[in-house]
Amino acid sequence: MPEAAGSPVITPAMEDYLKRIYRLQADGPDVATQRLADEIGFSGPSVTNMVKRLHELRLVAHTPYHGVRLTPAGERVALEVIRHHRLLELYLAETLGYGWDQVHEEAERLEHHVSDELEARMDSALGFPTHDPHGDPIPSPSGQMPRISNLRLLDLEPGIAAVVVRVSDRDPEQLRFLGGLGVRPGVTVALIERLPFDGPLRITVDGAEHVIGQPLAMSVNVRTPLQELLDDSGGR
Repeated sequence: MPEAAGSPVITPAMEDYLKRIYRLQADGPDVATQRLADEIGFSGPSVTNMVKRLHELRLVAHTPYHGVRLTPAGERVALEVIRHHRLLELYLAETLGYGWDQVHEEAERLEHHVSDELEARMDSALGFPTHDPHGDPIPSPSGQMPRISNLRLLDLEPGIAAVVVRVSDRDPEQLRFLGGLGVRPGVTVALIERLPFDGPLRITVDGAEHVIGQPLAMSVNVRTPLQELLDDSGGR
């Protein structure tokens, strides 16, 4: 990521930390350093040293024993990296023929090396998209993040149909399995039955019946007609 003259150099490692903190802040504004260490996969002292450096650069605010949170400057960096990542995923899938289970790792390697020119060209070539292949929202150039439904397939009531809006990209094997069932953003799913004693779910995917486990159902976000109606009416 280019830096203006006199600005601090933000390394790819720093960008990774800021991106991870942004994601973890979805569960609360303050992220424990131990949780960040678990997410990053580094030792506690290594994470503490990086957090201290990010704090000195005013990219995060760190309060001992309370955790770390992004500053506005840190959030801007995180959102830019996320934008690069998700544009790359979509470009790799739509233009170069990568499978949706392959694009995440490739984008991880490339996201730190995207110039403003390349970002603009990919955005234009893709038709100024708002979501990546998995349904994750792409931040706008100004840093606005579109919202997605937090309703999971697991949360549906039997007999209710919904449209898939997002599938977690954390596990490539899981993506391949769900893709084989046809579970992708834009398809209609319905819960037929949730078997007792924490059993699997019977669902239909565009009319075809399947059985999936609860962990898989937790990784799929959906949107119901009622949610669409409430959004169209402004929540009234």
